Amino acid sequence: MAKLVLGPVLRYVDAGAATVWAETDEACTVRVRATAWEDAEGGTGSASARAGGPPGGPASFGGEAATFRVAGHHYALVVLDGLPPGTALPYEVTVEADSGGGEARVWPEEHSPFPPSEIRTPSEDAAAPVRVSFGSCRWAAPPAEEKDPVGPDALDTLALRLAGEPAGERPGLLVLLGDQVYADEVSPATREWMGQRRDLDSPPGAQVADYAEYTRLYAESWGDPEIRWLLSTVPSVMIFDDHDVIDDWNTSDKWLAEMRATDWWRERILSGLMSYWVHQHLGNLSPAALAADPLLATIRSAPDRDGTEALRAFAERADADPTAVRWSYRRDLGRTRLLMIDSRAARVLEEDRRAMIDPGEEDWLRTQVREDPEAYDHLLLGTSLPWLLPHLIHDLESWDSALCGGERGARWAGRGEYLRRAADLEHWAAFPRSFDALADLIAELREGPDAPATISVLSGDVHHAYVAEARWPRGGGGGWPRAGEAVPGSPVYQLTCSPVHNSVPLAMRFEFRFGWTGAGRALGRLFARHGRVPRPAVRWRRDGGPWFGNQLMTLDLRGRTAELTLEKAVVRGERAALREVTRTRLERA
Repeated sequence: MAKLVLGPVLRYVDAGAATVWAETDEACTVRVRATAWEDAEGGTGSASARAGGPPGGPASFGGEAATFRVAGHHYALVVLDGLPPGTALPYEVTVEADSGGGEARVWPEEHSPFPPSEIRTPSEDAAAPVRVSFGSCRWAAPPAEEKDPVGPDALDTLALRLAGEPAGERPGLLVLLGDQVYADEVSPATREWMGQRRDLDSPPGAQVADYAEYTRLYAESWGDPEIRWLLSTVPSVMIFDDHDVIDDWNTSDKWLAEMRATDWWRERILSGLMSYWVHQHLGNLSPAALAADPLLATIRSAPDRDGTEALRAFAERADADPTAVRWSYRRDLGRTRLLMIDSRAARVLEEDRRAMIDPGEEDWLRTQVREDPEAYDHLLLGTSLPWLLPHLIHDLESWDSALCGGERGARWAGRGEYLRRAADLEHWAAFPRSFDALADLIAELREGPDAPATISVLSGDVHHAYVAEARWPRGGGGGWPRAGEAVPGSPVYQLTCSPVHNSVPLAMRFEFRFGWTGAGRALGRLFARHGRVPRPAVRWRRDGGPWFGNQLMTLDLRGRTAELTLEKAVVRGERAALREVTRTRLERA
């Protein structure tokens, strides 16, 4: 009898449709059935409203999909259509093996301590409030009986809070901004498991080597009971960052050449892209995009639905030519538009053309933000790497980029490449032309009658949290606005939240704090002058932070207003809880 290995993971949800991802232990058909309560007039509502409600009966909504196989693992992505808007629908998952044995329920699990998983469809009212929670960088939490070396997991803690308030308000979307798994920093248990299948004294050592080992990472991370329930009941979108493949992935053309010269990198990068497509990317797509996806169609029509060969060929194309694949995507949530930007695989690495995203990605981004601007009030730009950094770090990265580009000669270029890797100088500031292009695009969007109420750049990566507001000069040569001065145009914020479950050395905490100070800014300008780096066309100030710890940010978007909350996972007595660190309105100064 077929069993559920991983999932269900609730991914895409809109007012009338949803997708649910799952992994099973053999070839089978996966069915998802959601239930709403039908009143006497034929309307539907939450099944939890049955008690004391009007007479009627249950209304059932379902979808099914046959599994496909990749490297011996079986996956399904089930689409549910025709769901009633504005409704909480508990659902169950059943499987029926191709080998026979009948249909069996596999979710919810027997004797589960968690409430039933639900699909909560948003209202058809585009002006309805939207809640988005986001963060990045999550080491898999250790088993409950082991001591957690980095403190309580913010996502685990969120799950416990939501489970304790099953009818309460919850995020309409969970945005995971990178490092969902750590291919280069595995747990002791995974290291021991890998050591039983190969020699860890040979490269890549105690790092992930192939697709099978990637599946172990996802099983360890998503199999955590709290995370498994959370992902089954809160819709999510995801994008990769470097540790999903390897630290400093695509930091420079010289780095990439060195990796490709090894005898282990090819299998690592292909397995990383294949596993990302299966576990993360597919769920980012809408049902319409899934129906039009040629790779998914090829895999589902392959003999025995074995997509290994087709997916590997796809990964080979993506690795050889990043412009052949688009990992970026768009999600509209009522009157909020979210654009998730691939700032890892879409890079142009040649030093004379260096860019965070290739020209095709830039065109795609411009098209998405300009399409029906009157249709959204809030614009969210998701990029795993922060656009606006502490001033000292920004100037260091811009200076280093100038050195690597030959601004101070060949000797300094070699030093710059060494420093780039040693200090992880590879954020937007390390790609000055891309930094300026994004600044110009945002400056254009924030002006005019169709300008959004807010523009926010959501990021992670740097293992701390902060809020920074971008500023542009007054029109007509009026100079730069002073702090607290009201200026026209949409407010623009860098919202950085990391880690969900990780740590940061004390020395780096000092560096991040110092980077925002006046002394840090003055030191940064010295570096910039040495590299002949011009001042950026945008300035920014820190409005909050830096904050350290395992944490999550949440945006509550209502009409033309936006409120940001930062919560940190702490231990209270014998239980973990989310403690509010700050709450602020995002609005014009």
